[in-house]
Amino acid sequence: MTPAARLSAAIELIDTIDAQRVPAAKALKEWGTAHRFAGSGDRAAISGLVWDVLRRRASSAWLMQDDTPRARLLGMLKLERGMNADAIAALCDGSRFAPEPLTDVEREALTSRSLEQAPAHIAGDYPAWLEPYLAQVFGDDRVTEATAMASRAPLDLRVNTLKAKREKVLSSLAHLGVEPTPWSPLGLRIELGADARNPGIHAEEDFIKGAIEVQDEGSQLAALLSAAKPGEQVIDLCAGAGGKTLALAALMQGKGRLIATDMDKRQLAPIHERLSRAGVHNADVRTPKGDSDPLADIRASADLVLIDAPCTGTGTWRRNPDAKWRMRPGALEVRLKEQVSVLDRAAALVKPGGRIAYITCSVLPPENGDQIRAFVARHPEFTLVPPAETVTVLGDKAREFAGAVLQSPEGLLMTPRRTGTDGFFVSIVRRQKS
Repeated sequence: MTPAARLSAAIELIDTIDAQRVPAAKALKEWGTAHRFAGSGDRAAISGLVWDVLRRRASSAWLMQDDTPRARLLGMLKLERGMNADAIAALCDGSRFAPEPLTDVEREALTSRSLEQAPAHIAGDYPAWLEPYLAQVFGDDRVTEATAMASRAPLDLRVNTLKAKREKVLSSLAHLGVEPTPWSPLGLRIELGADARNPGIHAEEDFIKGAIEVQDEGSQLAALLSAAKPGEQVIDLCAGAGGKTLALAALMQGKGRLIATDMDKRQLAPIHERLSRAGVHNADVRTPKGDSDPLADIRASADLVLIDAPCTGTGTWRRNPDAKWRMRPGALEVRLKEQVSVLDRAAALVKPGGRIAYITCSVLPPENGDQIRAFVARHPEFTLVPPAETVTVLGDKAREFAGAVLQSPEGLLMTPRRTGTDGFFVSIVRRQKS
């Protein structure tokens, strides 16, 4: 396919996503199935265009003064791809399979308009109803922070120290262009361009043998900051598919008791195969059955309860740019109630002197600092662990990391702009000894 034909395909896909209200990933998959002539390079390039349009949905439409799929694609080419009007016009020449030529209005918009006077939620590409929340956490930096949250994410990997060392995997995956992550001592990063194909990590020998897992550096750091130790009793209360469970197991060096569970047993389905591949032998996966509590035998005995809390996922917009446009205020209210429930459940599991690591992939204050303040108010037997103490587990990177994150008395917030990771909030609370 020609570059111009790829633009036409992207416009068609964006129209489908709008009209049918389907997730972008589903629309892209179905398009690929229906257009077998498109090669892997074509599909990757078209996917890149669609995702970039979703990242720049609001600002592109504002720039072009038009909210059609075509207008958003044209605006994105200027804002995200840095193309000028002449370069865009060269692709939109009306030839076979190419988009129609630029109108005078479109050329004028691409030539003369900018985001200088755009409202914050337009320039930052986020839903208007989130404005007060982002203003609360980021203040005047909200457009800059949100713009970084709309950028492309790299592909991060975590080296499983139960099976390998980072230096060895760096060498064996050199053909993929891997580099060490800046903060996590376990992380590797592959930078991906706009038209990059999937590097096929799951076919690599290191993955098949369990030496690596796909995990954002922010998620790796969240697990590290929980300070799980060998010999402890650790409960992963919202284990899901097991990403942080695997990280906890490596931190524990296979020693101690690791219990993984989740209220949604469907989420747990992949965890068994992942634990086996990673060589984890000290994990007990407890799948809910009916209304019975899979942790009924545990009370006030855990050294650490890790809560990878259900949340709005605002910190993962780089990876799920269409999710932010589908998000509604009611979703936040539902998540807040779920967070209260899981925090209160965790409180009963922790022994005196033990701790809860509360983690969200959200940047919204109601899910983060506000939630922790309310928890401590409900449970005065718990006290906040100062962020300055929490970061010490990062060793010689601790001071620099503490300066990069956004700190509050309740915890620390990683963001794409500040740490180059997804957005993650981490808070540690400790139960006082009797």
